[in-house]
Formats: sequence, structure tokens, C-alpha cells
Amino acid sequence: MNGLSPEKMKPTTIQIACIISLFTLSNFVFSPAAKGQRKAASNQELRTGAEQLDQYLPMLKGKRVAMLANPTSIIGKSHLVDSLKNLGINIVKVFGPEHGFRGNASAGSQVADEVDARTKIPIISLYGKKNKPTKEDLADVDIMIYDLQDVGVRFYTNINALVRLMESCQESGIPLLILDRPNPNGYLIDGPILDMQYKSGIGMFPLPMSHGLTVAEFAQMANGEGWLTNKVKCDLKIVKVSNYTHDTPYTLPVSPSPNLNTQQAVLLYPSTCMFEGTYLNLGRGTYFPFTVLGSPELKGIYPFSFTPTSIKGMAETPLFMNQACYGLDLRNYDVSKLRESRKINLEWIMELYKAHPHKEKFFDSSLSREMGVIERLIGVGSFRQQIIDGKSEADIRASWEPGLSDYKKMRVKYLLYP
Repeated sequence: MNGLSPEKMKPTTIQIACIISLFTLSNFVFSPAAKGQRKAASNQELRTGAEQLDQYLPMLKGKRVAMLANPTSIIGKSHLVDSLKNLGINIVKVFGPEHGFRGNASAGSQVADEVDARTKIPIISLYGKKNKPTKEDLADVDIMIYDLQDVGVRFYTNINALVRLMESCQESGIPLLILDRPNPNGYLIDGPILDMQYKSGIGMFPLPMSHGLTVAEFAQMANGEGWLTNKVKCDLKIVKVSNYTHDTPYTLPVSPSPNLNTQQAVLLYPSTCMFEGTYLNLGRGTYFPFTVLGSPELKGIYPFSFTPTSIKGMAETPLFMNQACYGLDLRNYDVSKLRESRKINLEWIMELYKAHPHKEKFFDSSLSREMGVIERLIGVGSFRQQIIDGKSEADIRASWEPGLSDYKKMRVKYLLYP
């Protein structure tokens, strides 16, 4: 190493500035993902919080840094952990959420602690023996970073992990730096507000199904509305997304989780995830989950079919495994219709219930461990009976008021973007 000491090998301020410039150049000239972001932002330079290194590197210099990260925590094609480590930032540990730090665990599967093979940094799982960092975990940490891509729905568990992380940071007296990212469903604010009697791991806060917030906006709401335990408030530092609005179409450069592996799935997710609470397969056990819906019992009613199989890291034991399922193919559905309507699609669940020959099975979660409970997904107790009774969409939507309208008014207080 030419006799240089480790201290002298650390990047200088000038070197860091040059590297920031190179990151910016590579992100917005060479990276296909970034090209998609620029196109999505109508040729404006949309930049995620993580990409704006100049905004937060000064906060990290000389600090012991921890972060909650997964494969979506990227700058261009480089993982944020690798990028910061290469810039001389002292990352002492990384916390991993559902699916793990490197994203190779199936939905709902417990994740063990490990040492990252690439960086040798300890990885502490928050989806296994514990779900939040302990004071001991944070004893050697000066600042925490949160950088996870979200998809804007109540039942996507990253926001649960965020609130628990906020609580841990508050307990340990350290700030939480949120590197914000666009919400690909940011335009959509719809669904009933969660009735807290149905609070669960897939719904912990009084939000509509699709909340229309970025993670930083949600964090501000959680602080402001007293959703942290004992209504404590976390010291938040936020790096906003530049040139972003809630109406900005945004194509995710990395799949946010193993079963949201296409842009079509991400945009259909607010409307199709409710089918986890029905006796239908929604594409788990295929390479196109959340874009098809079907059951063996719909044979002869629908011509389209697909066959779920065991897929490691995605769905090992899917509902109706190795059975042909008949139903709806939404892979080529025009998702611009959802944006135009600004509504979750209820027609599909109404249609499939009406078509199902064994209606007593449709919402019966006792039939399979792979099924969820519809009330926990939708968030209210009336929806099941409304579908059974053949209520109109207008009647169903009317039952969501005034909660939904009240939420929309409350939401305005916490917005960072138009």
C-alpha cells in the first residue's frame, strides 16, 4: 500500500466532493434505472434522497453509523452500504427488515442475524427473534439511516419497521436520518381507514389501504399523530426527493420485495393484495404475482389459467400448488385506468365472488394457512358482508366516509411534496 497509514488513505473532503460528482454523473448518464427516473419525472432531474450525497455526508462524517436497508437502498447500481463504506463512512452495523438485507427471504419467513459476506458488516435481523433494535444494539451508534423503498399501502410492512425504528432511536437519544424515495402509488389515497380492532402485522396504524405518502411524510405523520409508543417523538432528519410530486409516475429501479417483481405488480398491488384474504391464488407460486387471480374451482367459467408451483424465495407452498387455476389475467391491464380513476379497483373482487361456485369458501381463511383474514387486509369488519350481499361499489365506498375524507385533510399537514 506504498507505506500509507489507514488514516491517510481516508477520502478527503475534496475527494468526497469529486466522488459525489461521479456518482451523480453515473446515475444520470449511465444508469438505466436513473434514465427511467428522469423520463418518469418529465425530463426533470428526479433524485432520491440517497442520491443527494452532498445533503447528508456532512451529518455522517466522524460518526458511528447504522442503517435499516435492503436491496432497494441504492445509489445508481451501487448499494448504499457499499457506496458509503467506499466513501470512508464508519458503518458499524446494518439492520435487515422482512425479506432480509440482501432480499433473499420469502414473505413472512423469519430472517437470522449474519455477517454480510461482501462488507463483513454485522447484519441484525428485525424480522426474526426481535422486531426493533435494543438499547444494546444502539449503544455504539451515533446516527441511524432509514432507506427502504415503499409502495404506499398500509399492508406493506416497511412502515411498521420504520415506526419501531423511530421508537428505538428515541429511546437511545439518537437521530434518524430518512433518505426519502418516491411512492410509485403516490397519487392514490383510497380505501377504508383501519378499524384498530383489526390491528395486525399487516396493519398497525389508522391509515386507508393506499395512503398517498412517502416514507418521510409517513414518519412525520407518525410523530405528529402520536403513533409511537407513549406518544414519544423521534428526532427526524430528512433528505427529500428532488423534483417529485405525488403525481409523478415512477418506475422502481429495483424490485421492492421478491413478489413485487414487476412494475405492473407494484401498480396493481393496492387493488390485488386484498385477494390474500380470499380462497384464490393471486399469482404466488408464479413469476408474475399480484397480476393474476384464479382458482381451480373457476374452471369452465374463465378460459385463462395458470399453475402455481413451489418457488424458493418467493412462495414455497402457494395456495393450490401444482393445480391449474382459472380466472383473471391482469398482466396487460392498462394501469393508467387506476391513475385516471384515483381509486382502488373493487370490480375484480365483486366479479370473482359472483362467479365463484362455492361462495361459502371465498372468505374462509380456515381453508388454508396461505390465506389471510379479509378484515385485516381491508381494515374494517363490514367489507366481507358487503361483498356477500352484492352491495354496489358506491354503497361500499360510502361506508368508508367520513373517515377517508378526514384522513385526506389530516394528511395535508405532513406533506413534503405537492
